[in-house]
Amino acid sequence: MSFPPTLKQLRYLVALHKSNHFGKAADASHVTQSTLSAGLQELESLLGAQLVERTKRSVMFTALGEEVVHRAVTILNAVDDLTDMATASKDPLKGIVRLGIIPTIAPYLLPRIMPRIQKELPSLELLLREDKSADLCDLLKAGELDVVLYALPFACGDVEEMPLFYDGFVAAFPKGTAPRDQITTADLDDTHLLLLEEGHCLRDHALDACRLAGNKARRELSGTSLATILQMVAAGHGTTLLPQMAVDAGLTQRVNVDVLPFSDINPTRTIGLIWRKTNPRAETFRTLGKVIKKVMT
Repeated sequence: MSFPPTLKQLRYLVALHKSNHFGKAADASHVTQSTLSAGLQELESLLGAQLVERTKRSVMFTALGEEVVHRAVTILNAVDDLTDMATASKDPLKGIVRLGIIPTIAPYLLPRIMPRIQKELPSLELLLREDKSADLCDLLKAGELDVVLYALPFACGDVEEMPLFYDGFVAAFPKGTAPRDQITTADLDDTHLLLLEEGHCLRDHALDACRLAGNKARRELSGTSLATILQMVAAGHGTTLLPQMAVDAGLTQRVNVDVLPFSDINPTRTIGLIWRKTNPRAETFRTLGKVIKKVMT
């Protein structure tokens, strides 16, 4: 008689796939390396197939191993959702919520919303993770995050979206170089436009919102953070597009730039929450979103 894999064995397999290292996977699973290895060998024995190719220097998953990992993530997410459902049925506004947030929102929004969240939802504990949009999406799918505070739209599979508020864009020029008090998108045609490097959704949202995606006259340079880009602008290396929430939070204070609105368009990005449609704590996330919306609108 054969027995099905255990959840523990599947968690070991997923941990190894994530770290690609037996020692790190064991640490993440809070077991010894020998315990993890034995659990994986038992899993392979139960399935009657090799899932992992082991050498002294590397770990490589077989084609079947990759498929088993994919299905194991789905199974483990479903089990975690079951646990969350039981927790939410007792008190949906109590417990831990793992919240992901992108770098172009986190430092400017969190100081404004956290005091209100702590006041109105005192039994809710937020564990925060700041990362790029694509990485947060992967963590959400893998069940390592519950909900993500994003700039929408962003394709992240089968998720529920809750738009919260609009955040405008403004242009920043080196001090004294702006052509007028209010600019148009045409004023950006012949400038070096400094934007965040690929992987930051703010880059695409800013270009789309300002209708610049097809502008072939524009010459773009990339930066790793808004603060770095702003210093490059102040030094005369170009112009940039900034989210209004960053300006409101003081990003441009004591920086030698002029910040100007657009006169021909009203460019914005939509800030909102997303979560897996299968997550049973949707009511918790909606309540969290309502609190954030009250602060920002």
